[in-house]
Amino acid sequence: MPLTVAIVGRPNVGKSTLFNRLVGRRQALVHPTPGVTRDRREGEAALLGLSFRAIDTAGLEDAGGETLAGRMQAQTARAIDEADLLLMLVDARAGVTPLDAHFADALRRSAKPVVLAANKCEGGAGAAGLVEAWRLGLGEPVPISAEHGEGLSALFDALAPHAGLPRDAVEGGAGDGGADDGEGALNLAIVGRPNVGKSTLVNRLLGEERVLTGPEPGVTRDAVWVAWSWRGREIRLIDTAGLRRKARVTERLERLTAGDTHNAIRFAHVAVLLVDGVEGLEKNDLTIARQIAEEGRAMVLAVNKWDAVADRGGRIGEIRDRLERSLPQLRGIPVRTLSALSGRGVERLLPTVFEIYEIWNGRVDTGPLNRWLAGTVDRHPPPIVEGRRLRLRYMTQIKTRPPTFALFASRPAAVPESYLRYLTNGLREDFGLTGVPIRIALRKGRNPYV
Repeated sequence: MPLTVAIVGRPNVGKSTLFNRLVGRRQALVHPTPGVTRDRREGEAALLGLSFRAIDTAGLEDAGGETLAGRMQAQTARAIDEADLLLMLVDARAGVTPLDAHFADALRRSAKPVVLAANKCEGGAGAAGLVEAWRLGLGEPVPISAEHGEGLSALFDALAPHAGLPRDAVEGGAGDGGADDGEGALNLAIVGRPNVGKSTLVNRLLGEERVLTGPEPGVTRDAVWVAWSWRGREIRLIDTAGLRRKARVTERLERLTAGDTHNAIRFAHVAVLLVDGVEGLEKNDLTIARQIAEEGRAMVLAVNKWDAVADRGGRIGEIRDRLERSLPQLRGIPVRTLSALSGRGVERLLPTVFEIYEIWNGRVDTGPLNRWLAGTVDRHPPPIVEGRRLRLRYMTQIKTRPPTFALFASRPAAVPESYLRYLTNGLREDFGLTGVPIRIALRKGRNPYV
């Protein structure tokens, strides 16, 4: 097993900036507001040839109980328990604060080895704070600049012995990116409006309190990726922040949070759109669904809090009717009802996810596809434009994920959207491509394969 390193420290010392530097991409949100990171976030890190698992944590604060800050500290405590090594970060420019000293005492008394790093040391600005960090009693502080990538070789020297590597085992370049991204795993994003139960569902699926939950709207701020295995299938589960209507998103931090969720949708293979069964399918839910479709992702609609719905038959009929009217491009999308809090119905969700994933990856052979095209055109020919009927000559599938087809026509620009919808619906019904986006790219010319 690789070395696991938890990055800890008080709020706003640069933990997420260092985490992003080590994993080689902007995976964690970075903002000057203290306390942006709430959940623990994991990533495969690489530093000068040393590969390890890094955990970004919420800022250490003196808080407890069932408050939001207390629950954040519980998440950090779990990260510390999981880690082989604790990397404590202090802000060299601000100097050592009483909160730094308080938590250094706690870490020093723990059974875990600790490496102390003094951040923001670029340009000599943190020289005084670097000297002051000695008094924390955690050994020699490593001067670094997470933002500018300075001091990473010294950080390697401090980390390498804990991984069983000699200090002179330097290979490659600093901050050269993370390790394997888990190719072959299914990326599954849980998305929806704020406070519909996304984090509760993630914890229910994982069987542990992996991400922060609570009654406060907007507890989750950045997308949290969790590597997981279900019945032998590798999954990268993504918990996301709730998406509000764009007109209501005004603060820069919330815009960053929304952008992180949008990126999670782009990287997902399947998105579970979680809606509140008591409130029903709202306009914002449909907006999120359209974005999932525009990105070409497969989607499952999960209706949460189903145990609290009084008229279940009426509510599910209302949801299906609205989907049919508002999202014809996702006709046949699977709908599953559940309660993330009690677990009822959750067992049906992942089989459905993998079913829609297989459809999203589906391929139609060229022979049957063109026989279908000929019969479809015979039943309902394309329109006449400027005295001549449009001719559709050939069709082939050019990619999957989502299913995408090239259609060769005599006049591609003249093929109306209504006729493309007719073809799309036919493909969906006759080849079992229900519930996934279908794209048709028009091309000019004859059959390119004869």
